[in-house]
Amino acid sequence: MTLKLGIPKGSLENATIDLFRCAGFQITVNSRSYFPAIDDPNIECMLIRAQEMARYVEDGVLDAGLTGLDWVAETGATIEPIADLVYAKQSFGRVRWVLAVPENSDVLSVKDLEGKVIATELVETTKRYLERNGVTAKVEFSWGATEVKPPILADAIVEVTETGSSLRANNLRIVETVLESNTQLIVNLESWKDAGKKQQLLDIKMLLDGAIAAMGKVGLMMNAPQSCLQSVLDVLPALKTPTVSNLSQNGWLALNTILDESTVRTIIPRLKAAGATGIVEYPLNKIVN
Repeated sequence: MTLKLGIPKGSLENATIDLFRCAGFQITVNSRSYFPAIDDPNIECMLIRAQEMARYVEDGVLDAGLTGLDWVAETGATIEPIADLVYAKQSFGRVRWVLAVPENSDVLSVKDLEGKVIATELVETTKRYLERNGVTAKVEFSWGATEVKPPILADAIVEVTETGSSLRANNLRIVETVLESNTQLIVNLESWKDAGKKQQLLDIKMLLDGAIAAMGKVGLMMNAPQSCLQSVLDVLPALKTPTVSNLSQNGWLALNTILDESTVRTIIPRLKAAGATGIVEYPLNKIVN
């Protein structure tokens, strides 16, 4: 049984392939093909723009795909979301679609855009946002380079951002957040009813969730004399109580734990001072609970 899986082409492509690599799948993209190779004979991949993914999943062209919550909402597609995968092209967080205007604009809230022009790629979502706020404005589809359109071609924009740096570079300021989004694994409703495909998808979900959980974390193992155990434990933060086991040498213990990578540089010297030896840091691909 072959599962047809959509991989988002464009800004999320590399991050998605890296995520699948951590989950245990090797995806190889040929620049002249929209059908990447994957080292699982039961999966066929296809590169699809995130904006179109939900529609193709809804129609059954794909059994499942990865796309943003924003594009699911924009298309209004009827699909089954089975996993929230909080990663993005630059960071491990969510992205925001924001209402932004030129720095010198007198617009302070969405209410000030009555009768104005807004440029965005997220047209339907922006229209619903204006309707909820009781504002009538013209919403124009933007084919790209949306940040450069105000103030000549539009009074405001609704644009996606992770850090806000591109908006600031174009002398724009954020007025309000329209929508927060993150990547989801979405499934065709009929495929979800198929027992075989459902199990495949649940296995993929578990592995992807494990890869997300491991992001920014490392493993740390070390040895310590029994007499120093409590001092070493006092230094270690952990997802759960660190694993402690006896070594063949009497009076010595081995410890294994998981911690945030950002804390390693401060923790290792403290562990050494507490009596730990043979400290080894190692990368993690997955944490499956």
